[in-house]
Amino acid sequence: MTQRNIVTRTWGSSVGKKSVMAVTGVIFLLFVIAHMIGNLKIFFGQETFDAYSEHLRTLGAEIFGYGGILWIIRVVLVGSVLLHMAAAFSLWYRAKRARPIGYQHKAYPGSYAARTMRWGGVIIALFVIWHILDLTTGTVNPDPGGGAYEKLVASFDRPVVAIFYIVAMIALGFHIRHGLWSGIQTLGGNSAIRQNSLKAFSLVVAVVVTAGFVIIPLSVMFGLVR
Repeated sequence: MTQRNIVTRTWGSSVGKKSVMAVTGVIFLLFVIAHMIGNLKIFFGQETFDAYSEHLRTLGAEIFGYGGILWIIRVVLVGSVLLHMAAAFSLWYRAKRARPIGYQHKAYPGSYAARTMRWGGVIIALFVIWHILDLTTGTVNPDPGGGAYEKLVASFDRPVVAIFYIVAMIALGFHIRHGLWSGIQTLGGNSAIRQNSLKAFSLVVAVVVTAGFVIIPLSVMFGLVR
């Protein structure tokens, strides 16, 4: 009963929903950073990249079976993303109901990143679906039977797919920049004195992550990775 009341109180308040978004956002950000670092192994050659991909599947196989750890990570990520989206939609809907009459003048508060969080989230969600079908299941990949390296190169050899990937990563960068700064505030790590430093930190993280992902399709497009 106590646990149920805690969950109800947390989800029932705006602060609680923002906390849910902050925590799930941290989980997703940590995964994104780890994923980016792993992807950069492609610059060490096909053998290294394929070995890294296989290692992820054999990690903890003695206990969880082949690919077990990956499935645990996927379940945690899917749960986090669903909670994140549900909390975001609920907060947006609550704000809309509290202000049934729109602004007379289109004066949008906040930064450009804040104003694009919703469409950025949609782009990221669509990208994740495509990314899974492309590089995980191979359903829409030109080389579905190839290894991880071959699949990646075959995918980004298609300019439309590479451009879509780049656009999605730019949207992710905006999302990280605003989301990280907002999440730190929600979790109580902000102050007026540290405001600019936290904004700069969030911007640096967003730029590094975006660049780390974008450099891969660009390298394939320009023949640096074959």
